[in-house]
Amino acid sequence: MKPSVFLLCVAAAGLSSACHKHKADHADSIPEIDVAIAVEDSVTIHKTYPGTLIAKREVDLVARVDGYLLTQNYTPGDYVREGTVLFTIEDRNYRDAVAQAAASLSTAEASYKYNSERYEAMKRALASDAVSKMEVAQAKSAVEEAEASIKTAQAALQTARTSLSYCTVRAPFDGHVTTATHDIGSYLAGEGSPVPLAKIYHDKVMYVDFAIEDANYLSTLRNSVEAHPHAYDSIPVSFSEPLSKAYTARLDYMAPLIDTSTGTMKVQGMIDNTDGELRSGMYATVELPQGTEPHAVLIRDAAISTDQLGKYIYVVNDSDKVVYTPVTAGALVNDSMRVISKGIAPGQKYVTKAMLKVRDGMEVKPIVK
Repeated sequence: MKPSVFLLCVAAAGLSSACHKHKADHADSIPEIDVAIAVEDSVTIHKTYPGTLIAKREVDLVARVDGYLLTQNYTPGDYVREGTVLFTIEDRNYRDAVAQAAASLSTAEASYKYNSERYEAMKRALASDAVSKMEVAQAKSAVEEAEASIKTAQAALQTARTSLSYCTVRAPFDGHVTTATHDIGSYLAGEGSPVPLAKIYHDKVMYVDFAIEDANYLSTLRNSVEAHPHAYDSIPVSFSEPLSKAYTARLDYMAPLIDTSTGTMKVQGMIDNTDGELRSGMYATVELPQGTEPHAVLIRDAAISTDQLGKYIYVVNDSDKVVYTPVTAGALVNDSMRVISKGIAPGQKYVTKAMLKVRDGMEVKPIVK
C-alpha cells in the first residue's frame, strides 16, 4: 500500500473513533428524567362546596329549679349513656313540696269518702222524708267539690314531683358532654329562667351542612338524585387537617326552597363518626358528584406547575425533547390525578419530577415510572 493511502486510512479510522467517542459522551450527558404517561379513563366529576359539621343532636343541659349545685358526676368530654346522672341540685324544698302535695291529696280523698257516704245516706233518708231535697242537693254538691279537690291535689302532686325530678339532671341521650358552666356550690335560680349547665352532643353521627348557589345545577341535582340515589351514598368529604381515615357522606336532606336572602339551597349530608374524631364546628370540603366524563385525560396533579400565564406541564415528545405545554386543568380525581381538558393527549409522556431542572427544548432520557 502506498504511504499516502495508508495515512488516509489511518486518519479516517481516527475520525470515526472520535465521532463514536463524541456520541458516547453526548449520550452520557443527557439527563434521565422521571416521566409518566397520560391515561384516558371514565371518571366522575365533582364540584366542591365548603361545609360545616354539626352533631346529629345538640342539647343544652339546664337547671330548671332554684337551689345550690351539689354535684357534677362526670368528667368534661366524657361520653355518657342516656339516663346518666350528670348534675344534682339541692332538693329539700322540692321534697317538702311533694310531701305537702301528697298530704293535701290524702285530705281530699278522705273528704270525698266522707261526703260520698253522707250523700248516699241522705238519698236513703229522702225516701222516708227524713230529709229535704235541698239537703240532698247540698250533699251531692259536697261530693262534687270533693272530686274537684282530688283532681286539684293530684295535679299539684304531679307538679311537685316534676319539679323534684328537675333537681337531678340526666343525659337525654348518648353523647359527649362539655365542661360545666357553674362550679359546685353555685346558687342556681332556674325557676324564673332555665340556667345552662353544659351541652351534650350526640356525635356518633354528624351532619355536614353546605349550600348550593348554582341555579342551573339545582334542577340537575334533584333529577340526578331521583334517578341515581345510590350515587350520593358516598360523597367524598375532606378536612383541612389530616385525619386517621377518609370520610364520605350520605345525602340526607335538600331544602324544598331557595333562601331568597342568599339565593342558595341548603343541602345536608350524614357522616358516620364511629371513631369519634369529628367534632361539631369543623370546616369541611364536600365533593358533590356533578356527572361522568367517559373519556377524561388524566395526569398526576403534582406534575402541574403555575406561572404568570397559567398552569403548564412539561411534555416529552417523540424526539425525547422537553416541550413547555400550557394545560387546562379540571377536577381532581382519586386525590392525586387531575383531569386535563386541553394540552395533552392520552399516551403522551410528561415530566413528573425535577421540573425545576428541565427547560423547554432540552433533550432527556425519559424513564417511565
